[in-house]
Amino acid sequence: MSHEELMQRYDLEIERLVKTIKSEKAKLVLLQFPDGLKPIATKAAEILQNKTQAQILIWLGTCFGACDIPQVNHINPKIDLIIQFGHSEWPYKK
Repeated sequence: MSHEELMQRYDLEIERLVKTIKSEKAKLVLLQFPDGLKPIATKAAEILQNKTQAQILIWLGTCFGACDIPQVNHINPKIDLIIQFGHSEWPYKK
């Protein structure tokens, strides 16, 4: 699937995510997808990596909704930003 096909089929808000990754100066980003969107995960990761130069990881574990945040405290180097796809917006404050 090409970048254009992905954008036509799914509203992943790529430009918004690129802006967020850059504004947060995130170097290591974890993407979390619900099972139905996992087939497009690698393409979305590739697009974000190319547009931001951040290292992009994909969470392969299960996902039961926005409250199911991956436990990544043990990952080193530390993940700078987690992006969850397919969920309602959940405001997060540092």
